Amino acid sequence: MIPTEIIEKHFPFFEKELQDQIAAIGEIKEFESGDILMKTGQNIRSTMLVLSGLIKIFREDEEGNEFFMYYLQPGQACALSMVCAIKQETSQIMAKTVNKTEVITIPLTYMDQWMANHKSWYHFVVSSYRERFEDILQTIDHIAFRNMDERLVFYLKQHQTTTKSPMLSISFTEIAQELNSSREVISRLMKKLAEKGMIRQHKSQIEILNLQKWGS
Repeated sequence: MIPTEIIEKHFPFFEKELQDQIAAIGEIKEFESGDILMKTGQNIRSTMLVLSGLIKIFREDEEGNEFFMYYLQPGQACALSMVCAIKQETSQIMAKTVNKTEVITIPLTYMDQWMANHKSWYHFVVSSYRERFEDILQTIDHIAFRNMDERLVFYLKQHQTTTKSPMLSISFTEIAQELNSSREVISRLMKKLAEKGMIRQHKSQIEILNLQKWGS
């Protein structure tokens, strides 16, 4: 059984009865950086609530190219996995941990019951749908209407905001995959950003100095 105070800390907006049920039937699972939590075509048997860490949600084509969609942070849940869970469909997305992550898994058999019996769960699910949809729209906007240099700056800002750190442990190859570009293009653009004093490149990290200089 999960200690109730953990549920109260991360999901204080849930009713006490719902918090108690999550504590009783939920299971805490820990994952290392880079672990795959969900694959395309996988049967969904549970949904997950994020306690700590960071999860990347993306699509993957037949060649293994990735299309970044959004991140999941502590206090959030994957709206798309909830849809799959409720309809008992297979996953159409991939989920991978960015760093060490801890989640609570909940069997999908409780989803319909909680939607009907707990207003706080209903509002949480609906809010998750809306927020993740807005995340996807923002991502699509930058892919469809922005140049690659603008997309890269947006990506770095988003990553910094999400991780709450100016130090990004991500390779040029990973960035290229998420932006559907090539490593050569990303390397060239990162060099320009470094020359403008916006970032500093380290051996295995990227340090964000001042992305507000962009366009000046």
